[in-house]
Amino acid sequence: MNRSMEFHSQLATGVREFHFGKNWTAVDLKTHLSETTWKQATTQVHGLNTIAALTYHLNYYITAIIKVLKGGPLEANDLVSFDHPPIQSQQDWDNLVMRVYSEADQFASLVEEMTDDQLSQLMPDEKYGTLYRNIQGTIEHCYYHLGQIVLLKKIITSMH
Repeated sequence: MNRSMEFHSQLATGVREFHFGKNWTAVDLKTHLSETTWKQATTQVHGLNTIAALTYHLNYYITAIIKVLKGGPLEANDLVSFDHPPIQSQQDWDNLVMRVYSEADQFASLVEEMTDDQLSQLMPDEKYGTLYRNIQGTIEHCYYHLGQIVLLKKIITSMH
């Protein structure tokens, strides 16, 4: 089997493993968010982003790439990428988390349906490089922010 024929499946697996588990880091988003209350998610620590803001932010770019994979333009702006909807209850938090999981499933499915030739195509704004680079970079970006979420959760838990 030609190894290059597997890239889309490997990327889709990477998206799913980050969100839902069974990756080689043994750390996933669902485990940490399922143990997080809305009060913890919105607790500000040392002027840092909240868990809610980080959760919204990591999904913001997934949402943008989903639109691109469906043939739309790249519409993302770093200036608003942390601006999550108000979270004033457990239901608000649960809604955000469910949206993140739903879009992760959608993102992984779209990537899985791609061909390796499609992965080598440039983003609508060519300065961002190929779809492969952006999908892989999104996975890396998610892990970066998951590390922050884990640390914030430890700090918040130790405060109470």
